[in-house]
Amino acid sequence: MAMTTHLENELIKLKQELFEMWDLVLLQVKTAQDSIRDFDKSAAAEVLFREKMVDLFELQLDRNCENIIALYSPVAVDLRLTLAILKINTNLERIADFAKGIAKYVAKSPRNTINPELLKVTSLVDLLENVYTMLTDARKALEMENARKAISVFAKDDILDDMHKRSNEIISRYIQSHPDEIDASLNVNSIIRKVERMGDHTINIAEEIVFYLEAKVLKHSGKGKNKGIPKV
Repeated sequence: MAMTTHLENELIKLKQELFEMWDLVLLQVKTAQDSIRDFDKSAAAEVLFREKMVDLFELQLDRNCENIIALYSPVAVDLRLTLAILKINTNLERIADFAKGIAKYVAKSPRNTINPELLKVTSLVDLLENVYTMLTDARKALEMENARKAISVFAKDDILDDMHKRSNEIISRYIQSHPDEIDASLNVNSIIRKVERMGDHTINIAEEIVFYLEAKVLKHSGKGKNKGIPKV
């Protein structure tokens, strides 16, 4: 049996740390979803409390990636993995930031001003669930080292893009029939933009996984859609 090198051991530990960070961010997204669905201030407080943990994870992973590059000068697939983890880490932290933004709205609002009908017509809770699924699938893709599974994440982002494009029209119609809910409607529209950005960062993560596994750079290629990427 071949002995593992120091670099291989460090990369194994690095991936384990990344998955711990990933699980924490998934929890942040799910709890933020709970907070906005039920206007649950306790759930919102949980998200805000755990934000410091996310920041600490990000700093630790950044340092560990930099140390590996400085100490071991990795090349080829090892370098791609290290760079991918560095960028995935940044995108995970930004996703957590948007989850924090949703939770902060719930925490600071004196009362629940969001009509359940408004949540329904905007599909806000479903959109957050879609982000959670995308992020879960991307995690599995890296864990399984499966580029096709990473590529499959791109299609799920279409749902977020479509709702983001239609949100102004939907919110405008809702305000016309509910003129007393202008502030709540505008806040929901702002949250939809946050959710769409969460999806964009998840797509960035999927691109980094493909880069690591297949040495293909998908950035600036229209999210990998219809750009010579195989259908899944």
